[in-house]
Amino acid sequence: MLQFFKRCSQGRWAWLLMAITALLLELAALYFQHVMLLQPCVMCIYERCALFGILGAALVGAFAPKSPLRYAAILLWIYSAWQGVQMAWKHTMIQLHPSPFSTCDFFVTFPSWLPLDKWLPAVFYASGDCAAHPWSFLTLTMPQWLVGIFAVYLVAAVMMLIAQFVRTRRRNLFGR
Repeated sequence: MLQFFKRCSQGRWAWLLMAITALLLELAALYFQHVMLLQPCVMCIYERCALFGILGAALVGAFAPKSPLRYAAILLWIYSAWQGVQMAWKHTMIQLHPSPFSTCDFFVTFPSWLPLDKWLPAVFYASGDCAAHPWSFLTLTMPQWLVGIFAVYLVAAVMMLIAQFVRTRRRNLFGR
């Protein structure tokens, strides 16, 4: 199985599939925001940024799957998925156990050199409440779904990293 992951990491299709899944999740978030008129909160925006990190990692991996850039893409993928799990978990706890002492920020805080909320307010401006949960599917709220989604991304990324250190077996003429 690890050899399968290694072969996938050295080809473009697996990276492009990951990019497509991250892009579809971003488009779903924009659909919820602009069509269903659900207001994203600060944690939603940070979770969205983690998905953009995964999308960026996938594009780097697809650009150079056989070069050392593949390792940078895997590390960015792990970092983004880990941050996504942490933020989605924190968001879930805020929703499940609302408290006036445990809330999210009022405004997103991006670095001064990267004010995404100013450059792309339609994507990165937060106006919702973190404790509200106006949408659910199969009794799970959006951050609860994101905990699972980011966990799958994280497990796959760790498997991909481990697979990089497995020697590739060569098959002989008879397939053994």
